[in-house]
Amino acid sequence: MSGTGTGTGTDTGTDSGTGTGTDRYTVISADCHAGADLLDYRPYLEKAYHDDFDAWAADYVNPYEDLLADTADRNWNSERRLAEMEADGIVAEVVFPNTIPPFFPSASLMAPAPTREEFEQRWAGLRAHNRWLADFCAAAPGRRAGVAQILLNDVDEAVREVRWAKENGLTGGILLPGAPPGSGVPELYSQAYDPLWAVCAELGVPVNHHGGSASPPLGEEPAARAVFMVETTWFSHRALWHLVFGGAFRRHPELTLVLTEQGSGWIPGVLEMLDYYHGRLVAAATKAATAEAKFGAGLAEAMGKGPSEVWRENCYVGASFMRPHEVPLRHRIGLDKIMWGSDYPHDEGTQPYSREGLRIAYAGLPREEVAVMVGGNAARVYGFDTALLDPVAARVGPTVEEIAEPLTAVPEDASSPAFAPGGKVRVW
Repeated sequence: MSGTGTGTGTDTGTDSGTGTGTDRYTVISADCHAGADLLDYRPYLEKAYHDDFDAWAADYVNPYEDLLADTADRNWNSERRLAEMEADGIVAEVVFPNTIPPFFPSASLMAPAPTREEFEQRWAGLRAHNRWLADFCAAAPGRRAGVAQILLNDVDEAVREVRWAKENGLTGGILLPGAPPGSGVPELYSQAYDPLWAVCAELGVPVNHHGGSASPPLGEEPAARAVFMVETTWFSHRALWHLVFGGAFRRHPELTLVLTEQGSGWIPGVLEMLDYYHGRLVAAATKAATAEAKFGAGLAEAMGKGPSEVWRENCYVGASFMRPHEVPLRHRIGLDKIMWGSDYPHDEGTQPYSREGLRIAYAGLPREEVAVMVGGNAARVYGFDTALLDPVAARVGPTVEEIAEPLTAVPEDASSPAFAPGGKVRVW
């Protein structure tokens, strides 16, 4: 069964070691993606937007090849999705968005900030996605935790959407948009967002910040994609130090932040850096004669606890397909903080080789440690009922013996970075 983590960074969070009562792991992917086919969003839009949607959809050209391929229906075909994930050993998933919501030029994670006139339509589009997602999750009871989308331009509207999501069974929490330079909304450290943090803390709604969601527009120059790859994870990490230094966790101690698909190996070093600046600035604030004193003025009172303590008590990482070089850092990150994900149905995901992805990362580890990283922590954070999932895992989950066997050969057609050079077989 799934246990509860203590926030110490050493608790395994499980009693049985597998979660199934058998020799199979209950695997929950904390990073999957889904969305409706474009025209299928129409019934979920308020009728007042139907004519506008028809006009917009008639001229819209989807920019994403994977959403035009014959495999695109993995985003919305519930039966196909369940079958492919079970074949991959996965029994449940946290569902982030993937397809294009109404009135957006591109996926909402990547869409540039709109004009004020476009906000109303885009809010309608995101509400349509969230309502579709509620039905999609209901089609597989207890096996999907849907992540609702919001915008930050209207905090009151965001609060209303959080309450709607909670009342309508979207247990994955909310997707926190980025606020990159030039976005036109307050930085994430701003207390303008306190009503949003307050309702999420009140209702136990996780705040998810996904990789790729916070980078500023970079234009169309040839170097833009390379620069995006270099910078995107840094911009994604910004949410952590903004909320920490902004005092969101002091004012709302029940708030939960999950950082997904942005790696995990960076966390110990960044926490050390944040602790350093926290200590340095707080100390400087007591010495009014120094030039640095002004940078730490009021920081201790605003933040409360230091960054590492906030991490231990409030934060988690959706580590996706954890790489072998990250695994030795698991105790410094916190065993009760790490949630594995397959990134289904993306090309860079581990499907159909998730078992191999688990082996290349976790072979040789104690089964209790593997159990919490591949499912126990996600069950606790997102409220999955392991009593419902364990019987499914007893049928389709990877065996403890299988995952314990080191991977000696990477599948030739594996496309996930989990199998990239430098992340191959590790001797424990």
